[in-house]
Amino acid sequence: MTLPGYRTHGAAPTRWRGLAVASLVLGLAGIPALAICGLGLLLGVAGLALGITALLRGAERDLAIAGIVASAVALILGTTVIVWLVSQAAKCGDAADYPDALSRDRCIEREFPFVQSSARPGV
Repeated sequence: MTLPGYRTHGAAPTRWRGLAVASLVLGLAGIPALAICGLGLLLGVAGLALGITALLRGAERDLAIAGIVASAVALILGTTVIVWLVSQAAKCGDAADYPDALSRDRCIEREFPFVQSSARPGV
């Protein structure tokens, strides 16, 4: 029953809040997951896609933007680390500076102390 002068309202429109929340969660989880063989890059891409989709569908704008930012941070960090690792590995692959396999192995052990060299027969 409605009182005179008051209108009844229908149900609130459904919102795409789940996409925005998923984007935020994936973006935040992607940052520490970068330590697991680049898994954070995949989470960052998925979070970025969900965040943009949520933003375009008119979901919770703040959550969607936070998810996009967190996912972008994960992608930027991951890409930076990969570029750095590849540049360090390229130094050790230079045949002019490191002409034989033993010197390249020593370079890799020096540049990447967390890498253990495998014992090769005859070395």
